[in-house]
Order: sequence, then structure tokens, then C-alpha cells
Amino acid sequence: MTDRKNGTKYGAPMNLTRTLIIGNSGSGKSWLAERLAEHLQVQWIDLDSIHWLSDEHSIARPRGESLAMARIAASEKRWVIEGVYGWIVRELIHRATALIWLCVDNESCIANIGQRENRPVDDELLIALLEWAGSYRYREDSSGFSAHQQLFEGFSGSKIKLMDQTDITVFAKNLLQAN
Repeated sequence: MTDRKNGTKYGAPMNLTRTLIIGNSGSGKSWLAERLAEHLQVQWIDLDSIHWLSDEHSIARPRGESLAMARIAASEKRWVIEGVYGWIVRELIHRATALIWLCVDNESCIANIGQRENRPVDDELLIALLEWAGSYRYREDSSGFSAHQQLFEGFSGSKIKLMDQTDITVFAKNLLQAN
């Protein structure tokens, strides 16, 4: 059982040495990863930079190449890795000491994407991303809710599920105040 207020499991602090953060697009993974990595003074790896060949997120890197890059990143002693790609996370989870699942509702994720993306509302890539994020709860791929739930339930290390922006903010604030 994890206490959502202070990020502890069975009363002990989370072991954040190698932390994976998963969740839907727009859930706040990058926001939390950036703060956590800065606080821990470790490398922050965004799986988008491993999965995609360009910043436009329109051309995927070959799967084998992405997995090789992810494995190299996870071979380091300390890190924060975040992303939506369950098929990559499955390859790294055995190295993780902590798993954080940002289980934010689809509507909030869509709103967050709309706020962060600097694109016209009729932009095809933006429309596709919003539709994809909106399908998180019923998508059956490795990046959907049920796949993330399986990863979370099967993980035996320190873990926490944060349900909304307030939970995420409180979690980050408590971590930063702890040291």
C-alpha cells in the first residue's frame, strides 16, 4: 500500500534511485520528471526522444533501435525515465527501483496538451495527439490504461499512483521538502 500524501510504501521512503514515470500524454510526466531529476541530481530521459526521430513526433525510430537506446539509458546507476510507451517500459522495469503512475483522467490530459502545445487548433498532429490521449482508458495497446495498470500491479518495488494534478503537485512538494 502506498500513501499518496508522502510517497511512501509501508512507512518507508521511496527508493527513487532509478525511477520510471508512466501515464497518458498530458498527464504531467515531464513536469514531474524534470523536478524529480533536478532534486535528485540525476539524468532525466523522456521516452519521446527515444521513440521518435524528430521533435514533430511524426516519424518513429525503428523499434529495435529505440529499445537499444532505452536499455543503454537504463544501464546507468541513477536516473528518472518517463514516458507513455509500455513496450519500452517493460524492457526497463526490472532496473527500476520506483514506479510512479500518473493516472490522470483523459479530460485533464487533453486540457493540459491544449495548454502546452503551441499549434493551431486545426493542426493535424495536434488533433491526432488529442484523439490519442482521449482514448487512453480504452486503448488496448501497450501505451493504454490497462497496460499501465498491469505494469503497476506487477511492480514489486516502491510505487505510487497519483490521480490528479493536486496529487502530483503535493507529491513533488513533499519530496522537495524532505531533503
